[in-house]
Amino acid sequence: MMERLIEAGLMFGNLIEVSSPTMVARYNAALEKLIGKRTALTEFHIDLSGFSPEVGDELDDIRYLNPEGCNRMFILLSLDQLKAPLLNAQFSTMRSVLRNFMQDNARELMALSVREAVMGELVHSMWRIKSPADLLELRSVTVEANTPTDRLGEAEQLSRLIEDFRAKDDLWQDDAYIDTMIKLAGRVGDITRNPVRFRKTDYSQGNFYTNYFDGLYLFRDMSYPAMLYRGVAPGFPKIGAVETKNLDSAVDVWHFLQLNGLITSVFEAADLNAKALLRQRLDFMLANVLAGKADAPAELARLNRQDLRRFAMRHADDLPPEFEVVEAALRAAEQGLEPRLPGPTEPGCFYLYRAAQLPDRDLVNQLLSEFTPLDIRQLFLCNKPAFYKAYQGWTARKQDYVVEFLSRDEALRNDDAWEDLFGDGTPEEEPAPQAGPWGAIPKG
Repeated sequence: MMERLIEAGLMFGNLIEVSSPTMVARYNAALEKLIGKRTALTEFHIDLSGFSPEVGDELDDIRYLNPEGCNRMFILLSLDQLKAPLLNAQFSTMRSVLRNFMQDNARELMALSVREAVMGELVHSMWRIKSPADLLELRSVTVEANTPTDRLGEAEQLSRLIEDFRAKDDLWQDDAYIDTMIKLAGRVGDITRNPVRFRKTDYSQGNFYTNYFDGLYLFRDMSYPAMLYRGVAPGFPKIGAVETKNLDSAVDVWHFLQLNGLITSVFEAADLNAKALLRQRLDFMLANVLAGKADAPAELARLNRQDLRRFAMRHADDLPPEFEVVEAALRAAEQGLEPRLPGPTEPGCFYLYRAAQLPDRDLVNQLLSEFTPLDIRQLFLCNKPAFYKAYQGWTARKQDYVVEFLSRDEALRNDDAWEDLFGDGTPEEEPAPQAGPWGAIPKG
């Protein structure tokens, strides 16, 4: 079912190929050290963390680098992995933490990866999450990293030996001591010129989304903090000073976003072409209706805006209530009038808003995509797990339309187009998707 997405580079795109015997051997050395297993594959692809869908398929364990979900392990073969996405992320912050670690310690990682892989773990303050209240304890992440041959440990040992050698006059006569230093230096290199020690390994974790408990948003660094859950309630009206709100309640989510100033009307955003955005959202709604109609053209992606509207008007009674709300706001804007902004009790309300330009912009846009599922572009760009889940429930005709649209959409490839949608600044998401040369689909 997902083959079309893979072929178009919309799923598992931008992964890094591992095919040379040297790199495969380095990967296996790290993998064995981390989980006691090796891969028999001679070529595969890895994400930012070194996770490979093909290896996960081979091991019949899609979580082989993340067994408990909380502390993700990683294998770094090259800084090229910075170009790759992070698959199966349990926390929305893990991508930025790992990317920041690689960028902050690029020189050290380059020196280490000349000889072998760098491996390690993103360590939270607890290794297992048992209740939603535990999430409040996750305020920082420490990156623990080394190589399979313990080069960092040996470098630390050599550093101590050198310090003692300089401090004590009699050690120059100790042949065994000097021999130990020479052997260590042969393995780790000249640490006086090229120190093998990471400069930064601790990172804060503020507001985030996690897959735990059926998907949960924690906004604690707010004037009015809240935990937004779905499904069964966490069991507390409050967890500490944090309110709990159900994602099924658009009203509660709306009031939370407004109270904290996290969203703004698309009409108030000076850097946004609100009319173009709303026209596109109306197109998506029309295509969604036509995708289920027998008398609609087979290839919806080939229809222009006028064709879409003409065919859809035959089924005006089937248009979703969101369509009327968005169309009314667009019509007012086109006539130079001030659009009416509906409240959260009206369908389509969230389609007229985007995240305010604040540090948590990407997280808020992900949350908004939960309430704008008919905007397939925002769903894909801001909430890929939700997009892939929704894709599996769409008709073949809508799947074809979505793949064709996203494959040629400029917002996926052009920073200016992204900014037209979401504001200044580059997206936290992975780079523009590119089709990969492989087609394996991992189990699970």
